[in-house]
Amino acid sequence: MTRTIGEIAKFVTSKNAGPFLLTLDIVFPDELTYRRFTRVRALDRATVARLYGIKEDDVLKIIEFDPAYAMKVTLRRPWGSGAVGETDVYGAQQHVPLMQHRVPWPEA
Repeated sequence: MTRTIGEIAKFVTSKNAGPFLLTLDIVFPDELTYRRFTRVRALDRATVARLYGIKEDDVLKIIEFDPAYAMKVTLRRPWGSGAVGETDVYGAQQHVPLMQHRVPWPEA
């Protein structure tokens, strides 16, 4: 069986971490769900690069935050953000490809 990250996580969000960086945060509802997700190991640099159409080297890091039951993905973006007239002022809705990614999800 598979499920989307959006179905598994409590929420997934994105934000600008600087003019050319984007972070994607995945927060899980509880420790059991978080541990099951990290055990599946379905989210790595190659997968994130494919989802966002970027080079694997542009996926700077994927960090697991055990105390918060969360993961943070940091991407280098080829476009800037935050100045007047730029087309991508906020990281809003850039988490959608991640939310729709299907991962193996065995029944409990």
